Amino acid sequence: MGITFKENCPDIRNTKVIDIIHELVQFGLEVDTFDPLAGKEEVLNHYGITLIDDIYEMNYQVIILAVAHKEFLSIDFGKMKNSETVLFDTRAILNREWVDARL
Repeated sequence: MGITFKENCPDIRNTKVIDIIHELVQFGLEVDTFDPLAGKEEVLNHYGITLIDDIYEMNYQVIILAVAHKEFLSIDFGKMKNSETVLFDTRAILNREWVDARL
């Protein structure tokens, strides 16, 4: 969740999130990327990544909150998770009871 350079900003230049995405893909994982602030065309043109619109469409095995957008605080993570989902909060913005680990 998130691909911008920093929270609450649409700038994708120099984002380190792309490194996380590339690492996960290299391990053979399918990665969905969601960021309500990033420009879809800009992300596609710059990184070749199509941002998803509906985060509730699937139950995820792993959710990584990589950018601390304030919009992410209102997400119902229970709708995205199943009993085995791991939620990483790399920015420590979510309630500790919701997350499995913080990086």
